[in-house]
Amino acid sequence: MDNSRSYIELVRRAQLGDRESIGNLAELTRPRLYAYVFRITLRDDVAQDIVQESILEMVRLLDKLDKADRFWPWLRSIAFGKICRHYEQNQRQQAALSAKLQNDGPHENGTEKNHAGLAKLLGDELKQIIFKTMQELKPRYRTVLVMRCYEQMEYSQIAELMKCTEFSVRVLFHRAKRALQKRLSRRGFGKGFLLPALILFGKITAPTEAAAAQVLITSATLKVGVAAGVVAVAGSKTVTISLKAIAASLVVAGGAVVSTKIPVLWDNYAAPWTNKIAAAIREKPAAPSVQAVPEKCWYYYPQGAGGPVIMRIERHNPQGGNFWWLQNEQANYCFDSNTGTIYIKNNRMWNKDLSVCRLPTDKSGISEFLSALEGKPESTEYVAGDEDGLLVTVERNGNQTPAPSQVIHSYNLLDEEFFRYNWPARANVIDTRDSVHKQGWTYVEITGQINGENISGTGRAPLVYAASEEHYPWLRLQIADRLEITDCLGGASVCDAAGKVLGNYPAGTFFEGFARQWMGLHTIDTIRRDAAEKRLRFETKYLPGSAKAQVAVYKDSADQKFQLVYTVDLETDVINKIEFLKTNNRENLKIGELAFSYLERMGQSDVRFAEPREKSYAAVRIEKMEELWLMRLAENELP
Repeated sequence: MDNSRSYIELVRRAQLGDRESIGNLAELTRPRLYAYVFRITLRDDVAQDIVQESILEMVRLLDKLDKADRFWPWLRSIAFGKICRHYEQNQRQQAALSAKLQNDGPHENGTEKNHAGLAKLLGDELKQIIFKTMQELKPRYRTVLVMRCYEQMEYSQIAELMKCTEFSVRVLFHRAKRALQKRLSRRGFGKGFLLPALILFGKITAPTEAAAAQVLITSATLKVGVAAGVVAVAGSKTVTISLKAIAASLVVAGGAVVSTKIPVLWDNYAAPWTNKIAAAIREKPAAPSVQAVPEKCWYYYPQGAGGPVIMRIERHNPQGGNFWWLQNEQANYCFDSNTGTIYIKNNRMWNKDLSVCRLPTDKSGISEFLSALEGKPESTEYVAGDEDGLLVTVERNGNQTPAPSQVIHSYNLLDEEFFRYNWPARANVIDTRDSVHKQGWTYVEITGQINGENISGTGRAPLVYAASEEHYPWLRLQIADRLEITDCLGGASVCDAAGKVLGNYPAGTFFEGFARQWMGLHTIDTIRRDAAEKRLRFETKYLPGSAKAQVAVYKDSADQKFQLVYTVDLETDVINKIEFLKTNNRENLKIGELAFSYLERMGQSDVRFAEPREKSYAAVRIEKMEELWLMRLAENELP
């Protein structure tokens, strides 16, 4: 197969009916095809079956191949389709067999027996580590690694085969590398071992020793392009595929689709397709209509319940046509089928009546608290699920009798890049995002004072989920000269002026009470849901004459009361300021204020925006912040 002239000539002869050439072509094809399938499935029996079926189909359809030099991509697509069907039909069985294979190690596969010399060179222990590490990856990650590193396919070729965009493939490949690197690090290997590990895996799974000797992966192969996400969304038409197409073509494993059909009244979402929000909210918002309107909602959790959520909503337009809202990993869209226009917005959707956005994965505690506070019971049935790729679909219609839940297992939506909508190719695209939102992330500068002490800080915030891995969130906050708060991937902490750790907390602790746009909800919903998690009551209102809302969060104790008053820009989906109030004798006294500024890229010389270093505070126990930390800050009780 490595001799292109040989197999091209065989293909041509075979297409003319030469039986000997057909047999020779099958034998020449089998080893390379086996290596391709086995590297994805890591199951010898499955790989053998798929290879045999693919070769039989190759023989049957060979006369339909137009160009002999396209033989291998054509055959690879046949095998890929059969891999898809394998995962679609055998997910539960695959999980059990995969666990068995992991326990047995790689000794059961046939390729190992043929590589005695290679085994001595690499060592059995190292081979097992590499094999098991690759085995732990999700099949979709292995798939893109195999195609890119061992099949040497271009991103465009992989996209064509997987029926998605090139950008989607680049993001998927980047995440596959990160996932592999994390698992290698858990076994004591540093970042520099990623490329050697991929090369070793290629040698271990090669069909022959000669093929193993030819395995070569360069650092250029591993590059994906820093600005791929921003370029793909900001400057091109949206390339999409439907859920039905996904179900028929993608290779993934695990995950669940939960479908519930329940009645619910119209929730007036703020229209994300208009730029006239400020004018619209000068008047008092209309109460929710009693008319039941058909609506379909998809809630997709790429990291399982409790993680980021990607939403898609389809609603019938009484004036004709439909509206589709899509908040995926790249941006926030609205498609008006009446006008054939796609609007790309800064902000996520929010309920126009200012009720809090509920999720079907909300546990009873937060759901009951919100229902009691708003006087609006939640009719969505609770769905549990910690596995990656959970998809919950909710259908709302005029039927007042709740339909029973239906649980459907799907293996097709584990990758958020494919959570798309089938918009017309000629749709008119209007992108109203500002430069910061087109960038996909922003630096944040915080200034102000609380209780007479100056507060200053910097941070970085992804504005969409796709940016959260490369431009992950971090925060550094200085309270006068006595305390420093840091929060990054390595964890969160409070230190004194001398650098002594006073409190050590899980990463993300000090983002509570702040906007977290990459999690998929509008800022006003994030703030209010954070308050509800701490059982703090709140009130929300529109600010007249502006496109802003105000959220007041209250804490009542026996001797004193505190308020956090947030001013949120609804159109840009960010916090403008937080005011700190203390109530004495029914009089509200302002004790502080924090102002927020959002900036684009900063130069490397600006030390204010240097990322905090990940630190290990082994001597200090990690504890959970039971209260909202901003309230503790107002009460001078940090840490």
